[in-house]
Amino acid sequence: MDLDDLSIFQAVLREGGITRAANRLNRVQSNVTTRIRQLEDDLGVALFLREGKKLIPSAAGRVLDGYAQRLLDLADEARAAVADNVPRGRMRFGSMESTAAARLAPVLASFHACYPEVQLELRTAGTGSLIGRVLGGELDAALVCGPVHDARLVSVPLFEEELVVVAALGHPPIKSAADVRTRSLLAFEPGCAYRQRLENWLTAAGVTAERIVELSSYHTMVGCAASGMGIALVPRSLLDSLPARGAVSIHPLPAALAHAQTVLVRRSGVAAPAVDALVELLRQSAG
Repeated sequence: MDLDDLSIFQAVLREGGITRAANRLNRVQSNVTTRIRQLEDDLGVALFLREGKKLIPSAAGRVLDGYAQRLLDLADEARAAVADNVPRGRMRFGSMESTAAARLAPVLASFHACYPEVQLELRTAGTGSLIGRVLGGELDAALVCGPVHDARLVSVPLFEEELVVVAALGHPPIKSAADVRTRSLLAFEPGCAYRQRLENWLTAAGVTAERIVELSSYHTMVGCAASGMGIALVPRSLLDSLPARGAVSIHPLPAALAHAQTVLVRRSGVAAPAVDALVELLRQSAG
């Protein structure tokens, strides 16, 4: 199997078709089609089920995906190993949205200045999704809410966050979940560790959320809380940087729930000079 063929196969798999894969790879469609056919002939199996122009990965295709990612990662590792451990090439990095907004800008600026040969790609998502992407080989590392207990991952503690509940101005003090007047939750999609903490806090007090409004940014979340639409759980480090901070009431949580550690996770045993360099800058930023 040719590594280039595996890269083309993964592009078709990720993009869901020949046309989008060809555009992503800057190749003509006929070349992509030919390379997929050759790979299938070489393996003696169909990697995709064809429904018109739509390609659906077959069982064999899904199996190959895991091996293809491992082979491509190993090739990248080999290139890095013979390059005197100088950070270079593509690094796919993930982060929780709050961490990216509150903590990453100066770190990434320093990283770009120090390591211009690294092409950094940043993706934001919830903790569950990010961990899955690191395990699946889609990300080289990610900043998530810890602790993370998985023998396949190395976890590096970095930041300590204080989580607070925000509600509309004038909301009475919230000393327990039973004090919440607005039973609508403003949160990210399932898989967000902070959302899970908020739900667990309410459930432990026997409080049932009437509605969960899923939003995609903290700016929107805090704005909706200010309007009285619901409550949200927000890191204080991020809240302090938002213009709408003065438009909401801020309520502390019990210490056991209020403190959250942000950790960097990466695949165990995988050499990645660019990730090592970023970890060092993050440690310096965390103090």
